[in-house]
Amino acid sequence: MLKPLLLPLALLLLAPVAQAAGEFYCCQDATSGRRICGDTLPEQCRGRAYQILDRAGNLIKEVGPPLTPEQKAEQAAENRRRKAQEEAAREQRRLDQALLDTYATARDIDIAQRQAEDDVNLSIRNARENLATSQAKLQKLEEEAEFYLKKTMPPELQKDLRAARHEISVIQDLIDVKQRELTVIQSKYAADRKRYFELTGHRSNGPAATPAVNRPASSSTDR
Repeated sequence: MLKPLLLPLALLLLAPVAQAAGEFYCCQDATSGRRICGDTLPEQCRGRAYQILDRAGNLIKEVGPPLTPEQKAEQAAENRRRKAQEEAAREQRRLDQALLDTYATARDIDIAQRQAEDDVNLSIRNARENLATSQAKLQKLEEEAEFYLKKTMPPELQKDLRAARHEISVIQDLIDVKQRELTVIQSKYAADRKRYFELTGHRSNGPAATPAVNRPASSSTDR
């Protein structure tokens, strides 16, 4: 018969324990300067700095005042900068690992650079051969056109002259592109070599010697 009374009695005994495990919220009243505390955040503390204390009066946490719009904007900008720096660091780690996975030794960098340069140099040599052929063709057409200085030039000859000049322009543009590509390759492998030595702690002796692009001697067709 006493069992139904045990539950309410147990709840009454546990209530002070539960209360003792609670927290206090305290702040300084701006009007009176008095310290205000409560089991929940007092109305006077809203929008102000406050402290969270345990029942023994020990400080658990300090909460600062709300940020101003300027402070919020500055914090958001700082968060963006930090995020960008973290992403840049992750990307650099990825690139560094890819570099070490690609080259087992520094010599591998020299070999890769030489192969890349050889491919571009071959394209440049072929383009220059085509350029010389097109310039010779244009010279013949211009010599033929001299016969028509005082009379109407045949439409077919005019067409051939335009086509030959356009062809020379296209080939020259290709050579310029390949020359820039060669510079990019040299810069790329120089950067790879420098970073490789930074990661491995080895000293760089510079890139292996690579053959220079052979430039044909000037001829009358190049003028």
